[in-house]
Amino acid sequence: METGAHAREVRRIMRAVRLTMALRRKLKAPVLSAFLNFALAPGSEAHSRLLSYLPKEDEHEMEVDTASSGAPAPAKHPLPELEIYCYLLVLIFLIDKKRYNEAKACSSASIARLKNMNRRTVDVLAARLYFYYSLCYELTGDLAEIRGARGLRIRSNFGVCLCNRNLLALHRIATLRHDELGQFCRYLFYLGKIRTIQLEYTDAKESLLQAARKAPVAALGFRVQCNKWAIIVRLLLGEIPERTVFMQKGMEKALRPYFELTNAVRIGDLELFKSVAEKFSSTFSSDRTNNLIVRLRHNVIRTGLRNISISYSRISLADVAKKLRLDSANPVADAESIVSKAIRDGAIDATVDHANGWMVSKETGDIYSTNEPQLAFNSRIAFCLNMHNEAVRALRFPPNSHKEKESAEKRRERQQQEQELAKHIAEEDDDEF
Repeated sequence: METGAHAREVRRIMRAVRLTMALRRKLKAPVLSAFLNFALAPGSEAHSRLLSYLPKEDEHEMEVDTASSGAPAPAKHPLPELEIYCYLLVLIFLIDKKRYNEAKACSSASIARLKNMNRRTVDVLAARLYFYYSLCYELTGDLAEIRGARGLRIRSNFGVCLCNRNLLALHRIATLRHDELGQFCRYLFYLGKIRTIQLEYTDAKESLLQAARKAPVAALGFRVQCNKWAIIVRLLLGEIPERTVFMQKGMEKALRPYFELTNAVRIGDLELFKSVAEKFSSTFSSDRTNNLIVRLRHNVIRTGLRNISISYSRISLADVAKKLRLDSANPVADAESIVSKAIRDGAIDATVDHANGWMVSKETGDIYSTNEPQLAFNSRIAFCLNMHNEAVRALRFPPNSHKEKESAEKRRERQQQEQELAKHIAEEDDDEF
């Protein structure tokens, strides 16, 4: 931890955090007390506060361990990274011991301390503390405390969505400080859900896919939720997700209802869509995607109508209503309205003969004579470029590596010059002799 702080190497801090997660089962009050005495100055504000959170049952054992540790005297001015690391250790210990009230107080104190720090080597520790901060309030049932009454309210078909004001404020601070680790994936996930509710499907799709891509491999449940919402959003955009999306390792069973739903939308079968929605209604209710699936009905009808327009050059509106399986009181009138709207929106290339009650489809032209292939390639190229830019931004290099390279080259050049000078002096001495 000290080496990473002095050399400003974030990877060393990350390594220390990973080792801590592996040793968390061995954390005990005497060990933590001894470590706090070693790492922090006795009597300091952080030292006194953190010791107050630890249980007092084993005071004698704590004194013995502290005295027998043989640790050197602590520094008068400890590193900020070390202080935040102490907060993290105590917080993990309290959560593991199910002392949630003390953990909530400790997490709040750690967040207050973090607001006064702006160091890249602290970002790794801050990202962990943000997670445990939210977890502590959730475990105590006090999540509403970090949701300000003046938070962001968004009215939608889902009711009123109250955004977490404190956590969004922390994300804003992390963004202003270029703390990429603190800009956690859950923010992108919730942002994608909000944009979906607001009918901003294109932006919602981008946010949800980024959240799924940036999420850790171990966070399977979170990635499943991201994929569920991303599938619905893509269907609402008129896209059909690839089969590989549903075949991801560990997600096949969870995504099965959405696979059957996608199949119904792809075929354009309204009856099959209704049966799938009823079959998995409990799943969709628990995922809170019921209202989004209701919106998909219009897409199913439009897909079926597109298939009909491709298959028939002329078809009666009564047959269109039968094939679409419209179960309204006046299906022919509904079919006429649906066809007219689809023609106006450009979904199908056809005309309506109102006198005879026909839909007349125009000849299917060459799609490569339109701009659709260009638009498809443009979207793919933009996706690849964005992924490349993100990969470049995520690259890490050893600090001052270019300076070390320059110094090595200069050292080699100086040695070569010294060797040439020595050789030249030796030749002159031989000539004089």
